[in-house]
Amino acid sequence: MKKYLILLTAIILSGCSSNTSIVNSWRDPKITIAQEHFKKVLVVVLVKDEASRRVAENRIAAGNEIFKTSYQYLNETTAQLTKEQKLKILQDENFDGVITMRLVSTEKETNYVPGTYTGMYYGGFDGMYTGMYGYGFGNWYGMYSPSFYDPGYYQETTSYMVETNIFSLKENKLIWTGTTKSDYVTDLGQTVDAIMQAVVKEMRKDGSLPPK
Repeated sequence: MKKYLILLTAIILSGCSSNTSIVNSWRDPKITIAQEHFKKVLVVVLVKDEASRRVAENRIAAGNEIFKTSYQYLNETTAQLTKEQKLKILQDENFDGVITMRLVSTEKETNYVPGTYTGMYYGGFDGMYTGMYGYGFGNWYGMYSPSFYDPGYYQETTSYMVETNIFSLKENKLIWTGTTKSDYVTDLGQTVDAIMQAVVKEMRKDGSLPPK
């Protein structure tokens, strides 16, 4: 149980973004992640760019000896091996779990952001003239000058759909999967943090993990 709690600490990283949410998920009804008692978990981020792969895997594996980045075991030296040969490497290294993350799709959305009016008058049209009679143009103009209007505009955002899977190597099967949607992505590391925290929250919700 102690190792299990340490594993959760590694998953729940800082920098969670409110722009990441679970779209859908599934769990094996016969087994929970808590029951697996993982002792050595391989972290695999499936992206073409090697630098991005390392950043994302390092982010998930940071600070915990249970998680191991896949580029240490599955890299250019093992690229030509068969699926069975790669699996044997993991078995020989005593891995009992695997977490994979891959980009499923990207979606572009265009939203209209309405304009805003900022001024000093809040009491209605009549109140605007209260006390103004008898003043010259300078005073009248001075009351209007703090008022301004920011026009509306169209904003294009890109949403990233990411699939996270958790496999049991002991059972040799998928035991949990979930898809997240992330908007306004500006930092890969923080987005990975947000995805993992959303995943943990959903696993607590569906019973894969115990509540806090």
